[in-house]
Amino acid sequence: MARKSLRPHLNQIRTWTRQGRTDAWVAHQLEVTVQQIQSFKRENGLLEDEASGEPAPFVAEIDLRAEDDALIAAELEAAEQARREAEAAEAARREAEEKEPTTAAPKRRARSRGRAKAGPLEGTFDHGEEGYGLWLDPAVADNPIYAEHWAGHRPVTVTIEEDQIVIRRAE
Repeated sequence: MARKSLRPHLNQIRTWTRQGRTDAWVAHQLEVTVQQIQSFKRENGLLEDEASGEPAPFVAEIDLRAEDDALIAAELEAAEQARREAEAAEAARREAEEKEPTTAAPKRRARSRGRAKAGPLEGTFDHGEEGYGLWLDPAVADNPIYAEHWAGHRPVTVTIEEDQIVIRRAE
């Protein structure tokens, strides 16, 4: 059985332990093994006091949501800062290129001859009468990565965020 994180269930496991629920019952509820429950309880101080048979002393409930929200906010801020730094570096590179004297011979433009374009392709998100759809640039068929990994019907997962829609292959 694959190891499943029990950290999101800490408060519920603590409550069940105080109610006297068995490790087998808790494991069944969370669809994990008894050994995983015992190990989790040991790691988080939820085991009964061996001498008295009483549950471990109650410590104020830990609300992990605020901690998680702070971590997520920090990650988002770091990603935004990295994006701003990348944009600034790209702008500086372009500015430096514009200031360079143009004494060299002009660069020749390569002809694509049906090869896939480098860089992003265009697409349209359609929400019409018959449902939702994503229409991609026909040049996507020429892309070797698409031909190898995505051609044909493949199940995908879709994550919708404020500024992007992420489509990933379903495992």
